[in-house]
Amino acid sequence: MEKPLKYILAEHKLVLKKAFGQNFLTDENLLAEIAEKAGVTENDTVLEIGCGAGALTRELAKRAKRVVGYEIDRRLKSVLEETLDGFTNVEIIYKDVMKENVADIDKFLGGEYKIVANLPYYITTPIVMNFIENAEQLTSMSIMVQEEVAARFSALPDSSDYGAITVAINLRGSAKTVLKVPREKFTPAPNVDSAVVRIDIEKGKFAGADLKAVRSVVRAGFSSRRKMLVNNLINGLKFTREQAETVLINAGILLTARGETLSAADFVRLSESVKAVKNV
Repeated sequence: MEKPLKYILAEHKLVLKKAFGQNFLTDENLLAEIAEKAGVTENDTVLEIGCGAGALTRELAKRAKRVVGYEIDRRLKSVLEETLDGFTNVEIIYKDVMKENVADIDKFLGGEYKIVANLPYYITTPIVMNFIENAEQLTSMSIMVQEEVAARFSALPDSSDYGAITVAINLRGSAKTVLKVPREKFTPAPNVDSAVVRIDIEKGKFAGADLKAVRSVVRAGFSSRRKMLVNNLINGLKFTREQAETVLINAGILLTARGETLSAADFVRLSESVKAVKNV
């Protein structure tokens, strides 16, 4: 019989570090639901970022072919060895994943993989953006984030939560909030409620588009949310007003539009129009 995680933590007398965003989940039913919502099967390789005490790692290892976990806190090594005792399909790498090259991770994993993680809140956006923009073998991300961040990731155009990161996600796939998690489910409890967002990557989405150029236009488009898009293009891309208006007209976008009203497809079209004007 598995020893409950709360007892393992107590035995190791580990003092959790706020700097690492260490808020652990111990509810086994909830952990099983996270793995289920992530769609993890016996054929999958899973990358977990921030293994913590290994409760989610253990649940993933029950289901997946292979689990590779990154953990920044080496003090957790003895805890993880006990938590994961008996699992031969798990490898823990004690490094900061933020300092790793995503292309190297892709190569090490050796094929398609899924990310499942209870991310420290302070690094959520950088990690998501890094993998969304650079991972070639990633098929999905199922990540625990603050509830308000989940709303931004899965927002629809022309809503208050819709922003540049929403567009960045939609350039490669789509996001959906699949599970709400109240704060009292964590040890220690954070000051906010959480949610699990699943981002499914759609291979070939916007094939042929220069996504680097699109992202540049997206950044300009959201540089000032209250300003009309035409003004953001003037300021962000150093266009004249005539050039900015020409770009919008050629892309079939209203001159009164704001960045938050445009879909990812609109930004791709807008980027092509920007390129045409710049090359004139």
